[in-house]
Amino acid sequence: MRIAILKRDKCQPRKCEYECLKYCPMVRTGTETVVLGSDGKPVISEELCEGCGICIKKCPYAAISIIGLPEELKGEETHRYGKNGFVLYGMPVPKPGKVTGLIGENGTGKSTAIKILSGLQVPNLGKVDFETEAKVEVEARWDAIINKYAGSELQNYFNKLSKGKVKMAYKPQYVDAIPEFYQGKVYELLESTDETGMSKQLVKAFELEEALKKDLKDLSGGELQRIAVIATIIRDADFYFFDEITPYLDIYQRVGVAKGIKDVLKDRAVVVVEHDLAILDMLADYVHLLYGEPGKYGVVTMPKSTNRGINEYLSGFLHAENVRIRDRPIEFTAHPPRERQRERGVFIEYEGFEKKYGGEGFVLHANPGRIEEEEVLGIVGRNAIGKSTFVKVLAGETEPTTGKKAFDIKVSYKPQYIKGELDMRVKDFLFSLKGKEGLSEADIIDVLNPLGISELEEKNIRELSGGELQSVAIAACLCHDASLYLLDEPSAHLDVEQKVRLIKTVRRYAERRGVPMLIVDHDIYLIDLLSDRLMVFDGEPGVRGEIKGCFGMREGMNLFLKDLGVTFRRDESTLRPRINKIGSAKDREQKKKGRYYYL
Repeated sequence: MRIAILKRDKCQPRKCEYECLKYCPMVRTGTETVVLGSDGKPVISEELCEGCGICIKKCPYAAISIIGLPEELKGEETHRYGKNGFVLYGMPVPKPGKVTGLIGENGTGKSTAIKILSGLQVPNLGKVDFETEAKVEVEARWDAIINKYAGSELQNYFNKLSKGKVKMAYKPQYVDAIPEFYQGKVYELLESTDETGMSKQLVKAFELEEALKKDLKDLSGGELQRIAVIATIIRDADFYFFDEITPYLDIYQRVGVAKGIKDVLKDRAVVVVEHDLAILDMLADYVHLLYGEPGKYGVVTMPKSTNRGINEYLSGFLHAENVRIRDRPIEFTAHPPRERQRERGVFIEYEGFEKKYGGEGFVLHANPGRIEEEEVLGIVGRNAIGKSTFVKVLAGETEPTTGKKAFDIKVSYKPQYIKGELDMRVKDFLFSLKGKEGLSEADIIDVLNPLGISELEEKNIRELSGGELQSVAIAACLCHDASLYLLDEPSAHLDVEQKVRLIKTVRRYAERRGVPMLIVDHDIYLIDLLSDRLMVFDGEPGVRGEIKGCFGMREGMNLFLKDLGVTFRRDESTLRPRINKIGSAKDREQKKKGRYYYL
């Protein structure tokens, strides 16, 4: 079986000579394998296509893909976005009293699956003609869907969904857009949403008492994320859907949110899409993996135990499906390998300084310190204790109240919050840096290719998703010719595959160009794989912050996790970090020995 995919954003019929028609052998014999649609873009017949691949090679904009798939997927289409569009095969199954996790690359259908299950989107079973049917035929469409899943758990689910007999609660992926749809105070939103009387309890558990009287538009990303989770939990629903719960949250908040979902919704059906595998491991009872090619097709696996599913995903080989989804496994080591490398020299030293906001506002106290040559320095700590402020001072984005930077070097800085407001193509934006920054085209390409930017080149920056925009912002930071690179939360909205590419790109870039990098992030996997040393922040969120110092990985993480009261262990087979359940035997044992970071 084969499918034909046309990336419509890449297809440029006004700039090409219709090479897809001109060179297709079947078209030359008079067969209408490729025809022009009403918009002037090609429509490829999957039934008539021989799979020769000539159109793929001849298309000047790499807009066409012809993909061979196993025959067993034939007839398993759940939804297709138009002719020659993305196809989703299979569906996850929500179960009462269980938390179902979804793992997969961005663009393989996780959000589509959640929208279908939550009733926000009616699946078309791969029949794009469904989209043009009259509303009076919706009942017939649902009959076809219910019949397709006859004999499975989804038959009863879709039957109730079609009749409006199930109530859903849904947290969207991008919480930044919530203030655009709801204007008002936080407490007003929660009061109007609370159907269970749990809002006050959750506000206290999530440490949001001071945010209640704020306008939604004035909330930080972390506050908005937690408010969105609470607003979903306090609905009296049968099924709960959470599309990413960790962006903008520190490790402590991530653990707290996961614990809140599990404790409050323990007798309900919950489905969670999440890219922080340590948190998903803690939260989910079982997982579905989604594999395929982003933007082209996605396949939902049968449910797997959480530990087995995550381990298979990291290994890159799905045993039951007999499918390899990655050339190489994502590997962890019991001892950070960079601790065994040569001693690095001092790159720069900075003086101590303070940064105050207002008379009684937040204050950051930074002791004198140093950054070493070619190192990747991870920065960890709770939200709102000055990590971003520290980075902004080093970047020259803000001036310290007392003291000053003791160095004068060129810095490239990626901020925590990014906005896609430029009205131009990604390709034009990134290559415009070549002349301004003095980097060669080879240097720029060495950044763009590993980060997967080639797939986004023809897109307008305003049309990028959160993960795509993050990748472009990282690429833009690295495409500047600087002596020091500062990346604030580069993993936000990135899937596991994108994080792996980020890790490889940053490490290679730091070593090849001989430049140090400072990385602020809350993803424990990324910090574990990426960092040479850790800078640990402490303090009282929103009141004061201070830098405890720079430490080796083991000492730094142990100090940080002890403050959070959370312990991590290594998975026996993969050595990946796993959060111990709070109060478990393993958690108590590690705390007693003072080993919060790996036993």
